[in-house]
Amino acid sequence: MSKSFSESYKEAGVDITAGYRSVELMKQYVDSTRTAGCASDVGGFGGLFIPDIKGMEEPVFVSGTDGVGTKLKIAFLMDKHDTVGIDCVAMCVNDVICCGAKPLFFLDYIACGKNVPEKIAEIVKGVADGCVQSGSALIGGETAEMPGFYPEDEYDLAGFSVGYVDRPRILNKENVRAGDRIIALPSSGVHSNGFSLVRKVFDVENADLRSPVPELGGKSLGETLITPTKIYVKPVLALLDKVSVRSLAHITGGGFYENIPRSLPKGKTAVINRSDVRVLPIFDYIAKTGGIPERDMFNTFNMGVGMVCIVPAEESERALEILRSEGEDAYILGEVADGAEGVIIK
Repeated sequence: MSKSFSESYKEAGVDITAGYRSVELMKQYVDSTRTAGCASDVGGFGGLFIPDIKGMEEPVFVSGTDGVGTKLKIAFLMDKHDTVGIDCVAMCVNDVICCGAKPLFFLDYIACGKNVPEKIAEIVKGVADGCVQSGSALIGGETAEMPGFYPEDEYDLAGFSVGYVDRPRILNKENVRAGDRIIALPSSGVHSNGFSLVRKVFDVENADLRSPVPELGGKSLGETLITPTKIYVKPVLALLDKVSVRSLAHITGGGFYENIPRSLPKGKTAVINRSDVRVLPIFDYIAKTGGIPERDMFNTFNMGVGMVCIVPAEESERALEILRSEGEDAYILGEVADGAEGVIIK
């Protein structure tokens, strides 16, 4: 145990011994994420990782960074902190796989008004769970106690992922062709985008977050909103191994209209039948409660589709079989056509 202690620093609002206690409590969760490449323990100045590049022609590292955003306000109100770490990991690794890359390791950053070791450990448990789901090692991170900057009972959470892919296997949207099929991978809910609008619609600070809501299948509003972001790494990697995937899109902030065009070359349009979109009840509830036009809903939320895969038409059935064998209730969302409109929902 370190002998480091500063009474003056503690009087200023920073208890460094609480930081040591947090590290001790989180170690069990960090250990659960260890993979073959791990070369260091938590507590040093940097996280070390040895990638296995045998058999790769030209390994390329791919990185992604993100946070949980104002969804954390729901965690504060529900006093539930053990799943937002999954959101943090998901938002990063789901981006990384869109290049065709396999996530290798993750680092997190937690800034808080007061370091309560048990709460910090809960947050890191969620991060570790997300890392296990994505096959990533949690090789380091930082907890910063910032009194006067954050309220004592609040925190922010962000992180980043690093993965790798052999250069010849990097996905290139220029390969997308008219007639290619667009496959939907369902989301688990709102994920981690659009919560500024969600909070406004439901006035969450004053709402009943714990009572069952019939429109949500009997689940409470708080339970539904706190549902962690789905991680697509393992099913997508399985698909990449067996099918000629043209392109991938992670449906985050901006919804269909902003994210799907990022997976298409110029001159190509995603044509989607509105009736084919399996919209989750929470989105109908948001639209009804807030009086939000459907166009705005599809331009803000994932609407029940967390990721789309674009594959050649002749391989679409095989792609669906693989994804379903990996536990994904995947389905055909639409197809690619010639045109310059990006997305057409009809």
